[in-house]
Amino acid sequence: MVRAKSYWRPVWRNNGLSLALFALFAISLVGQSLAGWSTENEHRTTHGQPHMEFAAYLNSGGFLEVTMENWESEFLQMFIYVVFTVFLFQRGSSESKDPDHPEEPEAPITGASPAPVRAGGWRLALYAHSMSIAFLALFALSFTLHALGGVRHFNETQALQGAAAISVWTYIGTSKFWFESLQNWQSEFLSIWAMVVLSIVLRERGSPESKSVASSHHHTGR
Repeated sequence: MVRAKSYWRPVWRNNGLSLALFALFAISLVGQSLAGWSTENEHRTTHGQPHMEFAAYLNSGGFLEVTMENWESEFLQMFIYVVFTVFLFQRGSSESKDPDHPEEPEAPITGASPAPVRAGGWRLALYAHSMSIAFLALFALSFTLHALGGVRHFNETQALQGAAAISVWTYIGTSKFWFESLQNWQSEFLSIWAMVVLSIVLRERGSPESKSVASSHHHTGR
């Protein structure tokens, strides 16, 4: 038991933030799926349809649609934020580079540097933008899955009403699809805007997202 505790203590100490956030994500996703399943069956009861099993709900277009439309907005937000902070500034914000000293010195290349950095060439060029590429790819994937889940859910509803199915391209052109996307996008842009602006005058002692408590409002960066 003592050995197990000594093993997990440094694991939690070094990875506590990612573990805690992933745990909250998993708990929220389970809660969403259970609440969505209950809501779906309430809707089915109202319309005299048989209840859906939980596994069937998880495989339904409705569950995929509502989940991916949220992931889509999150990854878009982070992609925009990572790219915009390269060349846009907000004086006084802990989330911005200093507009008076925008170029931060690169760390020297050593034996401990990542392999693409030591290799140089196209590997280094790709690695130097790997974060924005990853977020853009995750956004594209979730956007696609949102469209596929949405059209599947739409066509399931159409079938119950005896109406014709539509293609995914037709669905992407509907106001319903863009309403689902834009209602999430606007909230993500608002939240990151609030983070940038509020960090000018507000502080949270001990957080790397905050400037020092004693820093002036005009001081930029951490």
